[in-house]
Amino acid sequence: MRDLTQAWPRPTHPRPIAIIGAGGIVRDAHLPVYRRLGFPVAGIFDVRPGTARATAAAFTVETIYESLDQCCAAPDVIFDVAVPANQVTDVLTHLPAGAAVLIQKPMGESLVEARAILNICREKRLAAAINFQLRFSPNMLALRDLLTAGDLGDIVDIDVRLVTNQPWHLWTFLKSTPGVEVLYHSVHYLDSIRLIAGEPGGVYCRGVRHPEFPEFRDTRSSIILDYGDRMRCNLSLNHTHRFGERCEASSFKVEGTRGAALLSMGVNLDYPIGKPDTLDVVLTGVAWEHVALRGSWFIEAFEGPMSNLQRYVAGEDAVLLSPVTDAIKTMAVVEACYESSARGATPIPAVEG
Repeated sequence: MRDLTQAWPRPTHPRPIAIIGAGGIVRDAHLPVYRRLGFPVAGIFDVRPGTARATAAAFTVETIYESLDQCCAAPDVIFDVAVPANQVTDVLTHLPAGAAVLIQKPMGESLVEARAILNICREKRLAAAINFQLRFSPNMLALRDLLTAGDLGDIVDIDVRLVTNQPWHLWTFLKSTPGVEVLYHSVHYLDSIRLIAGEPGGVYCRGVRHPEFPEFRDTRSSIILDYGDRMRCNLSLNHTHRFGERCEASSFKVEGTRGAALLSMGVNLDYPIGKPDTLDVVLTGVAWEHVALRGSWFIEAFEGPMSNLQRYVAGEDAVLLSPVTDAIKTMAVVEACYESSARGATPIPAVEG
């Protein structure tokens, strides 16, 4: 197997980053990646001063902003907004016109909020990207390399399968959100499918609760993306498997007319420690081959979104890979999933027996 792209190029002269939100994702992914890449951090703000102080101390960040306005007044920075999705619009209204900003997914908690975010970004002329970092994971970048080169031929089948034990109790804020599994997790898979296969014509979806998590709207989903009769696309997502490793799965399989690729997302297995991601590829007439990866979705994928934004602002990248103008289309798919789930199945005709 030839060498495949597995990393986004780093910016030549990265700008300092002002971080808004100092919670778990910043501590576990953003700051470790920025430290590894040598990206300077201008400072941190959080509405919980104690959280900001603890995170800053853990990563030797000298500046703790006392207010959101003070943070947004920082000169010549890239903003990293890592707050709950329903708080994004308010934060964006404080940013200076023309700023560059990376926004944590999802793009709001509904299509209405996503449209509001898009409108603010347009009105303020923000260079804005959504942190759909699965697009930048080493195995997903390698998959895109294979597809772009035509190695797999035309896509005819996509199958995403999760059988995992997700510790939903760690994210208590999700109890009050309008959606959980699709909106906050499988949005990544829907987004990456759009990236490699284009826009679906529609969706079929059923999301369900679990008795152990009655407060959460959906923790398991079955989704079909409709690409007509040219391609089958199925997502089977069970985050409440309680019976050990034997049946566990975390896979993303793409079959083409000339070959196939099987990706695994190890972070879903034994979260938050996770297992390594994998990539295996088979081409027509050739045996399956294991591709060595430089890292995983968690946390190497977090290198890409900020690197791409930094390079875009510096003129080193011509486009953003996940701009708000594209991310809103993923949010439209999420909206359609919940609408489909709410409508329910086609009733089975009554018959005499």
